[in-house]
Amino acid sequence: MVLSSWLSKRVQLLSRGFHVGKQFSSPTSEDIVFKAICVNLRQRRWKFMEQLSPSLSNALVSRVLCEFQSSPQLALEFYNWVGREKKGFSYSLASSCTLIHVLVNSRRFNDALSLMGNLMCVNGIKPSELLEGLVDTCDMCYYDTAVFDALVRACTQTGATEGACEVIRKLRMEGCWVTTHAMNNFLNHLLKVNEIGRFWMVYKEMVSYGYVENVFTFNLVIYALCKEFKLPETLSVFYRMLKSGIWPNIVTFNMIIDGACRMGDMGVALKLHRKMGVMSAGSVSPNSVTYNCIINGMCKIGRLAFAEEVLNNMFKAGIEPNVRSYATLINGHARGSCSEEALSLCDKMVERGLMPNAVVYNSILHWLYREGDIQGASLLLSDMIDKHICPDPFTISIILKGLCRDGFVSQAFQFLNQVLDKNLIRDTFSHNILINYLSKRNDLAGARQLLGSMFVRGLIPDVVTYGTLINAYCKEGKVENAVQVYDRMLKADKEPNLVIYNTLLNGLCMDVSMDAVKHRMHSLQGMGVHDSITFNTLINGYGASGKIDEAFALFLEMSKEANLVNRVTYNTLINILCKSGCMEQAKELMKRMAQQGLIPDFVTYTTLITSSAKHCSPEEVIELHDYMVLKGVIPDRHTYKAIVSALLGGESEEATV
Repeated sequence: MVLSSWLSKRVQLLSRGFHVGKQFSSPTSEDIVFKAICVNLRQRRWKFMEQLSPSLSNALVSRVLCEFQSSPQLALEFYNWVGREKKGFSYSLASSCTLIHVLVNSRRFNDALSLMGNLMCVNGIKPSELLEGLVDTCDMCYYDTAVFDALVRACTQTGATEGACEVIRKLRMEGCWVTTHAMNNFLNHLLKVNEIGRFWMVYKEMVSYGYVENVFTFNLVIYALCKEFKLPETLSVFYRMLKSGIWPNIVTFNMIIDGACRMGDMGVALKLHRKMGVMSAGSVSPNSVTYNCIINGMCKIGRLAFAEEVLNNMFKAGIEPNVRSYATLINGHARGSCSEEALSLCDKMVERGLMPNAVVYNSILHWLYREGDIQGASLLLSDMIDKHICPDPFTISIILKGLCRDGFVSQAFQFLNQVLDKNLIRDTFSHNILINYLSKRNDLAGARQLLGSMFVRGLIPDVVTYGTLINAYCKEGKVENAVQVYDRMLKADKEPNLVIYNTLLNGLCMDVSMDAVKHRMHSLQGMGVHDSITFNTLINGYGASGKIDEAFALFLEMSKEANLVNRVTYNTLINILCKSGCMEQAKELMKRMAQQGLIPDFVTYTTLITSSAKHCSPEEVIELHDYMVLKGVIPDRHTYKAIVSALLGGESEEATV
C-alpha cells in the first residue's frame, strides 16, 4: 500500500537519523556544495552559483528545495534556474514533487498547478505516477493533504478525467480522502465535459462515503438537473438544501430561475425572484443576471411587453441593464417582426452609453433578411461598419444566407469577395454556405468553380464542403462524380463522417451498383463505422435490385448488434416482400415486428394494404384496414387511396362478369 509503505519508511528514516546523529562525521563534498548553494541563493548570487552547477544532482536539488520551504519564491527560482543553467539536466519526479509540496504548503496553488500540468502534459507523467511521487516525497519536507486536492484539480484542468478518478480512488483505498472542495471540482469538470451519467455516479458515491455537501455541491446538482430539464427534481433539491441549513447564494437562485425560464415555467421563475430575500435570510437579492434570465424567458414565450416591464423594474431596483439585457429584448422584437421597436431599443442603448455589439446587430440582420428587407439590412450593415463594429463569422453567415434566400446570388458572391479581400474570414464556413446553395439549385458547375476558388485563396475544403458536393451529385444521379469527390476527400486526409458514408451508399444503391456498395460496406465494417441508416440503405438497395436473400442475410447480421434493427428496417423488408408478391411472409414479418416491441405504423399498414389491393380480395383489404384501426394506427391519404382503388377494382370486375 502506498501510504502505508510511506509511513513505515518515514519511521525507519527517523530511527536511522537518530543513530547517525550520535556519530561525528566530517561533512561530505555534497554537504559543502549544499551549504554554498544555500548561502548564495539567499543573496540571489546567480553568477557565483554557476560555478556550482556541474555538481548539481537531483538529490541535491531536492535538499535545497526543502531548505527553502519558508521561501517558496526562492525555491521556485532555484528550480527554474537549474533547468535553464544546466543543459540536458532532467528533473527527477522526486525533485519536482518536492517543489510541489513547498508550493502547496505556502498556498501558491497556481504555481503548483502549473508545474503539475506541465509534468502531465509535457513530460507525459501519468496522474497515478505523480500521486506516487507526491506520497514518496512526503517525508522530505512538511506536507499538507491539500496537495492531493491540488492534484485532482490539475487533472481536471488538463482534461485528465480518468486520471482524476484514479487519484481519488487510490487515495480512498489507502484511507486518505480528498476534501469536499476537490470532489466539487471533479463534479464540475464532469459537467463541463458533459459526462452527466458519471456525474451522478460520482455524486452518489460522494454522499454514500459521508461527504458533507456544501452550497457549491448543491449548486452543481441543481445545474445538472436543470441541464436535464428536470424542474420538479431541481426544486426538491433546493428545498432539501434549505432544510439542511445551507443558505443558497445568488448563483443557486439564478440557475433555478434560468432553468425554469428555459423550461417555460415562468411562474416558478417569478416566484423565486419575489421570494429570493426571504429564502436566503435577506443575504441575497436579484442582480442583472437574474433580470436577464426573466427577460429572456418572457421573450421566448412572446410576452415582450412584460419583458420591457422587467427591464424598467431593473432601473427601479437600482440595477443598470447591460448589453445582454438589451440584446435579449432586441432579439425578441426582431423575432416578432417588430424591426422598428428593435432599432428603437438600439438607440436607447446608445443614449445610456451602451454600444450595441455584433450579437445585437446579427439578431436584427437575421430577421430583416427573413422578412426580405434587403435594403434595411444593407443600411444596418453600413451603420455597423460606421460604428467600427467588425462583422464576425455569424454576421457574414447571416448576410450570405439572407442574400441567397432572397435570390441575390451575385451580391452574395460580391460580398464574399469583399470580406475575403479584407481578411475578415480565413475559414471554409462562408464558402460552404454558397456551395450548399448552388448545389440545391442544381448548379453543380458553379459549386465546382467555387471549390476551385477556395484552393486559389489557400482555403482547404473541410468535411462539410465535400459532404455537400457528394450529396448534390447523388441527388442528381451522378454517382460516379460523387465517388470521385469521396476519393479526393480521402486523398486530402479528411475523415468522412457517417452522414457522408450513408449518402454515398444510398447513391450507389439508387444506381444499382451493389458490387460497389458491398465493397464500401466491408471497408466501413472494418472501421466500425455504421448505424441503422447504413444497413437500412443497403437492405433497400438489395430489394431494388431483386436480391431478397442478400437483404434478409443483412437483416440477420443487423440482429446480432443491439439497437440496430428498427421500424424502418422492418418496413423496408415488408415492402420488398410485398413487391415480390409474398403477402403471407410480409404479414408474418409484421407479427414478428410487434413481438420485438416495434409497433407497426401507418407506413407498415399502408404498404400491406397497397399490395393487398393488387393481390387480395376487397374483403381482405377491408379486414386489414379494420385491424389497423383497432391497433390505434390512423390511416392517411395514401392508405385510403389504396383501399378505394381495391374496392373500385373489385366492382369493375363484377360488372364485367
